Amino acid sequence: MSEVLMRVEGLKTYFYTARGIVKAVDNVSFTLNRGEVLGLAGESGCGKSTTAYSIIRLVPPPGRIVGGRIVFEGQDILKMSSEEYRRKIRWKKISMIFQGAMNALNPVLSIGDQMAEVFMIHKGMSKKEALEESAKLLSMVGIDPKRLRSYPHELSGGMKQRVMIAMALALNPPLVIADEPTTALDVVVQAQVMNVLKKLQKEYKVSIILITHDLSLIAEIADKVAIMYAGKIVEFGTAEHIYLNPQHPYTRGLLASIPRIRGEIKKLEWIPGIPPDLVAPPRGCRFHPRCKYKFEPCDKEEPPMVEVEPGHYVACWLYAKR
Repeated sequence: MSEVLMRVEGLKTYFYTARGIVKAVDNVSFTLNRGEVLGLAGESGCGKSTTAYSIIRLVPPPGRIVGGRIVFEGQDILKMSSEEYRRKIRWKKISMIFQGAMNALNPVLSIGDQMAEVFMIHKGMSKKEALEESAKLLSMVGIDPKRLRSYPHELSGGMKQRVMIAMALALNPPLVIADEPTTALDVVVQAQVMNVLKKLQKEYKVSIILITHDLSLIAEIADKVAIMYAGKIVEFGTAEHIYLNPQHPYTRGLLASIPRIRGEIKKLEWIPGIPPDLVAPPRGCRFHPRCKYKFEPCDKEEPPMVEVEPGHYVACWLYAKR
């Protein structure tokens, strides 16, 4: 059996705003095994990135983690103090590839200075030793080590994203979270970035949480997939379960909206309506206002997560017993 690297249990992250409490992540649970790739997918605003920021403990104010457990390598990291977490976990055990590489990199420091800082702080290396290690990392992600002298504005979007990947892998963490790593990149560069991630996952056996709204990207790399909607996971299973046998109406809608390049040409389907306001989410199933299959319990009771086949879970009254 695969070794469990991390268990997220009943995670709740809320934002306290003037309008009210935004329940961005509301009772989310999943398990990630060592060396596994988990794809986290859903529409914008469904809670994917907030889940990631909760794991890395960088939830921006006015957000707070208000409940649940994140058990990483047997230890609940939410019980750690901020200082202990920064010293023992962040970047050493869990690192992150941020969505906007241009915003994540410091524009007034060279790439070499930013990469070397990680080794100097965490491993006590000299500047020369740290730059040598940084050069190796750049080569690993397909960038000429001479680029250590470059500044972020001198790199293309794809190169900046690969620099972020190299920095995330600097201390050989067992878990890397990739938050929309191909946003705003053209399809050729997207393929380059995804190839780098696949190569590193295979060679270094690192676990990856890939966050995206692009289901085609997840299909390339993910072992398991979690579909999120309005702050909750509505379907969870292997990539084969999700793509070949989707069960939740929301998952089916997402897959039906992807253009096909083979077979009969059909008009693309779409999901009517918009995601709900998470200050006052709908009662019962949060997807029911947009669901063509809704019936009596959907608007009154929240559906439980049920196993429809081994390892395949769905939260929908179509499959749950009352």
